[in-house]
Amino acid sequence: MASKYALLFAFMLFFGVQQETAFTWQPDRNLTWADYQAVVDPNSDAVALTAAGITFSYSLKEADRRFVSFVATAEANFYPESSWYKKDKCNETVLAHEQLHFDIAELHVRMLRAALNDLETTQAIKSDLRRVHRNANRDMAKMQNTYDLETNNSRDVEQQEQWASLVKNELEKYQQFESK
Repeated sequence: MASKYALLFAFMLFFGVQQETAFTWQPDRNLTWADYQAVVDPNSDAVALTAAGITFSYSLKEADRRFVSFVATAEANFYPESSWYKKDKCNETVLAHEQLHFDIAELHVRMLRAALNDLETTQAIKSDLRRVHRNANRDMAKMQNTYDLETNNSRDVEQQEQWASLVKNELEKYQQFESK
């Protein structure tokens, strides 16, 4: 059941917002309300919409008509021009909740990088790359939805704190896959 305080997290796929300005997740840069530049949807029950997601690309090297290597990149990006908030209904608690959505995107980027690190270059590498990317997006969406449900969209303070701790620990676990 939607309420006037519901929050919404949007997953923006790279190909859907390529022309839009975005910035990449950084460990020392938290979201601010100034980052939210889209026009508020007056028909939405949500109080904020965070547009963030995984951008992914790869290139393959061939020799003698066989794939011999690949290079892949993945980033967690935030899209200011697609993100909005209702000023009269938001506070620092809501912003912390939205930041954690962005952090969850970064976590799944790191997990994607770990999966890419384990891939071997075979003649099925294209489908392998697409599969790990698809799995990362699926797993991220599932975690984002669970996060909103368990925290009651930031209103359950205890659950919010538990999720913040969980995500922090998971980011540390995958620290070796942080973008340098």
